[in-house]
Amino acid sequence: MSFSPANITALVVAASFAAGLNIYATVLTLGLLARTQWVALPPGLDSLGHTWVLVVCGIMFAIEFVADKIPGFDVIWNALHTVVRIPVAALVAYHASSQLSPQMQVLATAIGASVALAAHGSKTALRAAVTPSPEPISNIALSTTEDAAAIGLTWFATHHPFIAASIAVICLGAAVLAARALLRAIQKPLRWLLGTDLEETKTPIEPTP
Repeated sequence: MSFSPANITALVVAASFAAGLNIYATVLTLGLLARTQWVALPPGLDSLGHTWVLVVCGIMFAIEFVADKIPGFDVIWNALHTVVRIPVAALVAYHASSQLSPQMQVLATAIGASVALAAHGSKTALRAAVTPSPEPISNIALSTTEDAAAIGLTWFATHHPFIAASIAVICLGAAVLAARALLRAIQKPLRWLLGTDLEETKTPIEPTP
């Protein structure tokens, strides 16, 4: 791929969306591509091919692969990763745009952080809505789809950045709508339960003489 500002921005958008889903899978994929030189990446991403980066991301990806599929614990895991996915996605965007002007690099970093935050927030909301379901299949299927999407979209972004960025934007919009719909669907049962609990715990107030 050519390293024009437009191509780098599209790569940042797609990779940041993937990072919001699974930061370890995204960095591991970029690192392997950089290490094997399978595809030309922006020079700032060469450091992702270092052995220690690949080892750490590989181990963390294996841990997340299991942890993210356990109902209930996945919500906690994703909430804790708010302080991991967004900053690391911003750092990747910063290095990917290192050959651009300082102003463009700051803008690319802000775009990367914003897209990762939106993807991460939508993912967390979806998990919070799906977790109350009694069966674990939905959590496992959703997590596996996210893992595959993170790897596939990152790889695709290095070959066809504009198409990958368009896919990321469409998926992000769909995820936001789905999260809102699911959260609204569980609001009524939760309100009914909370209302019942409140009614049960209410005690009459004795009038003062």
